Amino acid sequence: MTPSPMNRSSIRPAPARPRRARPLQSLALFGAIIAALPVACTAQAPTTPIAPPPAATPAAPLVAGLPDFTNLVQRVGPAVVNISAEVTPKRERATARGGLPDEDQIPEFFRRFFGPDGMPGGPGQQGPRQPRGGGRSIGSGFLISQDGYVLTNHHVVDGADTVTVKLTDRREFKAKVIGSDEQSDVALLKIEAKGLPFLRAAAAGQTKAGQWVVAIGSPFGLDHSVTAGIVSAVGRSNPYADQRYVPFIQTDVAINQGNSGGPLLNTSGEVVGINSQIFSNSGGYMGVSFAIPIDVAMNSAEQLRASGKVSRGQLGVVVQVLDSKGAQALGLPDSNGALVNQVLPGGPADKAGIQLGDVIRTVNGTQIRESSDLPPLIGNMAPGSKAKVGLFRDGKNLEVNVAVSELDTDAAAGLAGDPSARPGEKAVPRANGNPLNLIAQDVDAAARQRLGLKPGEGVVVRDPGDAAGDAGVRAGDVILSVGRSQVGNVAALDRALAGVKPGQTVMLLIRRGAQTQFIAVEAGEDK
Repeated sequence: MTPSPMNRSSIRPAPARPRRARPLQSLALFGAIIAALPVACTAQAPTTPIAPPPAATPAAPLVAGLPDFTNLVQRVGPAVVNISAEVTPKRERATARGGLPDEDQIPEFFRRFFGPDGMPGGPGQQGPRQPRGGGRSIGSGFLISQDGYVLTNHHVVDGADTVTVKLTDRREFKAKVIGSDEQSDVALLKIEAKGLPFLRAAAAGQTKAGQWVVAIGSPFGLDHSVTAGIVSAVGRSNPYADQRYVPFIQTDVAINQGNSGGPLLNTSGEVVGINSQIFSNSGGYMGVSFAIPIDVAMNSAEQLRASGKVSRGQLGVVVQVLDSKGAQALGLPDSNGALVNQVLPGGPADKAGIQLGDVIRTVNGTQIRESSDLPPLIGNMAPGSKAKVGLFRDGKNLEVNVAVSELDTDAAAGLAGDPSARPGEKAVPRANGNPLNLIAQDVDAAARQRLGLKPGEGVVVRDPGDAAGDAGVRAGDVILSVGRSQVGNVAALDRALAGVKPGQTVMLLIRRGAQTQFIAVEAGEDK
């Protein structure tokens, strides 16, 4: 387009003001610039490139086009079902007496996927609250056999009196709940029908970050809605729910309330997981979804069909995250592994010789990168099976054979002391007697009993001092050991800390309420 006269005049350069030429000065300045250029260029040229030079020719694309999921949905869609769970008024009142939280009290971090009518026996998560006459939840599921076995989530059918399964051809069946497991959030249903379409499970361990995946379900009751995305990560732990035996698959597939229990599929139409949770500040999809790996779900389903319950293996230890400071204090070359901070007396680990302060690095040759890797690996082992556990202790790598036992939740809970216990007040704080300037007090018999401590076990922190306080030690914590050296009184604590030098990191085993953990403390300079 030709500029208008106004445009032409607006960009016309202004006439230069006549100036008297100064040829000698101009030449001198020009000569100075010319002389300086080679010097400047030579000074700025890098001796070693920071990165390889760009490729002479463009690299071949690693991803070509976008996938078309039409055939996949047509083939596997008929095996996905809609699930409706009904709660009678009597059951609802009984549930309410159990102290179910009100809608406003439900955390927003990990929201379960219930339909528009909300949680069975509880308030709806969207729209109006449940009527006192009853409740209904809407979820998804999928057939895993031609004779009517259905997988879904535990929380979709939990507490329901009637469960209805609706197929794509609009047939409806009353389903029997064969079994349901809260820890894995898996439920196995059965409908009376034959010759049904069903989905096949993908091989374990084949799902990788970056792969395309598809979800089919009933978000907000909208049957057989299809969404797609990629796997964001695998082996995710859930810090907001007690599901430490589930290594979740994280995806960016759009998942919402009502998708619970539906399948997560790979591009071959195989089930890689069961959609279970979302991370949300609003109750809706925000780009972070979680699915239960299908091998974990099928393990639970087989046990539910055989015995109606799920048994899990245990080592009889409590482990914690090992950070870089802790690894340094223990002499490890890296922070891979699970740090043992409690051992169940008489349990499998205790019998095999695993000790407090050991770092579990491998199980049957599988590397333990984080402490959250250990529970699902052991939990999915059958009670009575053998586990070859690789340990790091006192600068050495060891291997012990552990006979895995069945998880006893009561015994596991008994590893920790009473969370409501408070330290005794009879003892008087003593003067600083250790390089950390940490002030502690002995524990009298009455306080020891309230704290769940054995005779000669632990001292109570009165003032953690700067170094331990900065590391996270609080007043009222109970110090059980310094490294592997157990402390039962203040004198023993000061002896154990006597050799700590400024800048050195020491591990303190702390009991706080019902939790026990190692805290790495770096000794500061003397003041």
